[in-house]
Amino acid sequence: MKAIRVHRHGGPEVLSYEDVAIGPPGPGEIRVRNRAIGLNFVDVYFRTGAYAPPTLPFIPGNEAAGEVVAVGEGVSEFKPGDRVAYIETLGAYAEERNVSANFVVRLPDAIDFETGAAMMLKGLTAQYLLRRTFRVEPGHKILVHAAAGGVGLMLTQWAKHLGATVIGTVGSPEKAELVRANGADYVIDYRKEDFAKRVREITDGEGVNVVYDGVGKATFHGSLDSLRPLGYFVSYGAASGAIEPFDIMLLMQKGSLFATWQLLFTHLAKREDVVAMSKELFAVVASGAVKVPVHTRMPLAEVAEAHRRLESRQTTGATVLLP
Repeated sequence: MKAIRVHRHGGPEVLSYEDVAIGPPGPGEIRVRNRAIGLNFVDVYFRTGAYAPPTLPFIPGNEAAGEVVAVGEGVSEFKPGDRVAYIETLGAYAEERNVSANFVVRLPDAIDFETGAAMMLKGLTAQYLLRRTFRVEPGHKILVHAAAGGVGLMLTQWAKHLGATVIGTVGSPEKAELVRANGADYVIDYRKEDFAKRVREITDGEGVNVVYDGVGKATFHGSLDSLRPLGYFVSYGAASGAIEPFDIMLLMQKGSLFATWQLLFTHLAKREDVVAMSKELFAVVASGAVKVPVHTRMPLAEVAEAHRRLESRQTTGATVLLP
């Protein structure tokens, strides 16, 4: 079986395409033949060592979709031939892999493998951000950073579907057009404008209810300045680097703000939550309210180039790797 392994931390060149042997699925596990694999910025964090893998070498990748080929002891919910999608930390960059049944869900017939692979991590992230962390309702005003990215586009569409006013930040005119086409009410090119100042203008000085920030260090202080009193700063990534330590009194000074960084896998710890969150995600995608744009498809063997494009911010929407 072919897979990508990382033997040492570093740049995209450490992604090695090689033969790997895996055993049969263990108790509570499912063997899945991957038809498409999702690419995410968290894959870069593990590759570089910003996030520590359990061991070296390791197989990166957090999401994929495919077919069940075998089930382990104690698994009764799935059988060989089932179309499935899954999310689990590490192991997806492979032709086949064993995955805990807890993180596997049936993929509806209306959703193809590429879309399924592209939507699990990003879509479930959008679900817990919009429905569990700060529950967006009609009339809310929200700010989405990196709105042209995979999570950003899903947040934009879903929040608009929920009745919110959506302000998105981007880094180029091309990305601005993409975000507008996906429902954003206002788009700010942060390379040309002070986004916090522009948010205040858009909201008549009030600020937004919530900021969804996957950028991190570069946007943190501007994000706080974009919030109304008692607003929510919700961090879910650090594409520009980690947020520097700050005095918690800053939140009081900026308007008695709430700030949180939550982990998706905390929300997925219970099987019933995995199923419920996935069901809501599949429903909004199947209805057409949220589209999952797969803009780039690349062979798994060319994953190093895919990482280079992702890190240089040349990508929009989702990229999938094809075994």
